[in-house]
Amino acid sequence: MAWLWALIVGGIIGWLAGMLVGRDVPGGIIGNIVAGFVGAWLGSLLLGEWGPVVGGFYFVPALIGAIVLIAIVSLILGSMRRAR
Repeated sequence: MAWLWALIVGGIIGWLAGMLVGRDVPGGIIGNIVAGFVGAWLGSLLLGEWGPVVGGFYFVPALIGAIVLIAIVSLILGSMRRAR
């Protein structure tokens, strides 16, 4: 049951980060979950582990990490589209 909660919270973190950045996460709901998980990992590397824990994620660093991830992916995909 814990893994289901982690998937839901990861999806919410990815969705919220996409809304704050103003970009869609590639891959829809799966992309949101991946952005949430990778964002949590990236955020904990950059900012450490602090803030409220929701579904096994430190929410604030995970959200900031997901925002950074989505911004980087958006820049890369945008530059690839312009290069064509």
